Amino acid sequence: MAILRMTDLDLRGKRVFIRSDLNVPLDERGRISDDTRIRASLDAVRTALAQGARVMIASHLGRPKEGEFKPADSLAPVARRLGELLGQEVPLRQDWVDDPGTAPAAGQVVLLENCRLNVGEKKDDEGLARRMAKLCDVYVNDAFATAHRAEATTHGIARFAPVACAGPLMAAEVEALTKALGNPARPLVAIVAGSKVSTKLTILESLADKVDQLIVGGGIANTFMSASGLSIGRSLSERDLEDEAKKVIAKASARGASVPIPVDVVVASEFSATAEARTRKADAVGPDDMILDIGPETATMLSEILANAGTIVWNGPVGVFEYDQFGNGTKTIAHAIANSKAFTLAGGGDTIAAITKYGITDRLSYISTAGGAFLEFLEGKKLPALAVLEDRATT
Repeated sequence: MAILRMTDLDLRGKRVFIRSDLNVPLDERGRISDDTRIRASLDAVRTALAQGARVMIASHLGRPKEGEFKPADSLAPVARRLGELLGQEVPLRQDWVDDPGTAPAAGQVVLLENCRLNVGEKKDDEGLARRMAKLCDVYVNDAFATAHRAEATTHGIARFAPVACAGPLMAAEVEALTKALGNPARPLVAIVAGSKVSTKLTILESLADKVDQLIVGGGIANTFMSASGLSIGRSLSERDLEDEAKKVIAKASARGASVPIPVDVVVASEFSATAEARTRKADAVGPDDMILDIGPETATMLSEILANAGTIVWNGPVGVFEYDQFGNGTKTIAHAIANSKAFTLAGGGDTIAAITKYGITDRLSYISTAGGAFLEFLEGKKLPALAVLEDRATT
């Protein structure tokens, strides 16, 4: 993917507009409960400041109503935390879109108030985008998590800014995803898990054309088991999509690829933290059983596949890992990925939670913090924020 990178540019004295993803969780008192996204944004900011750029940072927070400011929608807590991490004051600039003095002095940084408060942001209003583009000499998109959205600060401004480029976090995400899916080391193994086939059907269909093994888990695996003629009792599944599951299996099979179906599972009579876990052969699930994890034989089988992989893409835990009695499958898979010599790429909120729980954060090649953008990239969709950077790189 041909895109201009921030690190390719001389930013000395330039007005640099960085679109970051600072959409952090806040507790009931308005305090930041997890500053991971803020920390991830620091590389771009520090790089620009080190060159003496005049840095403006933009981000959204939550889902405010455009044109209606409320204190709960303010980036004030983010400005304070940014200041602490950067070791310098980070003023929060209100009503910044039409202010010619928005850019600070060289070597200084300001945070622009919640961009989604601006009327026209979500609709990618051209007028708004042009007004914002006048504020800068260089536009930097460092918010891959928003790359699937065509909004004024993620897409429109990139069309009209004098220069548009990718920040280090964006560039790293693109590089990792391209390496995993563009020209991967084989065998390419993808793990796609979740509660419903319907939410990831297009991903499954797309990956069936690319991977050597497509491992399914969670409620998705239940649907595939049922489609393969196995009884799944009272397990979560989508029986109306069994034909689609069969098509995915057939598509993979036609290429010589496979969709491994569990040979054993862990079941319970109820979904709860205190439910008793019982292991069943895949063909011995009772009518009142609920499948909540893959069984040990299946976990071993899948671990062997992962051990021989050249590239692994992981999205979703294979069981209800939040309850330890139903977490062995995900734990085994997590450690198999960590121990693999393959290029390993993982993404999605639940996946990151599992990675953290099982202590393998430093043992994967790349962990994407994105949700929707990560999934849409896996689907093979063109992400608007990336597409515009590609266009600008050639114009």
